[in-house]
Amino acid sequence: MNSAVFEIAETRDLAACHALRRAVFMDEQGIGEADEFDDLDGAAVHLLALDGARPVGTARLLVEGTTGKIGRVCVLKEARGTGLGAALIRAGIERLRAMGGLETVKLGAQCHALGFYEKLGFAAYGPVYDDAGIPHRDMARAL
Repeated sequence: MNSAVFEIAETRDLAACHALRRAVFMDEQGIGEADEFDDLDGAAVHLLALDGARPVGTARLLVEGTTGKIGRVCVLKEARGTGLGAALIRAGIERLRAMGGLETVKLGAQCHALGFYEKLGFAAYGPVYDDAGIPHRDMARAL
């Protein structure tokens, strides 16, 4: 797979986003359905990455006051290492910036991915915490 062929766009296809999240978070990482699916999907902006017609990645954007939050970021195993994850984060940042009125972008990063997010301008803050059995840290960057 080549990152140049990926298309990332806003979507209302929650079924595709949920299928990706199920494959990555539940099937691969063992996260339970109650932890993965919450009542925030309806209020969120969802990004979907396609390889041709095939969904291969997704991210969820939420807004709280002057803060945008990027979450539920996942890429199918076969599309990892292509730059798609970084492209999803950059697309999320740009979509949040376009909303106007936001000052900060936050996310909860799995600790093993801190370096990935640091390369995209995020800085970790606060303690390590458990989210669905996986160590995380909060990270933020200015918009």
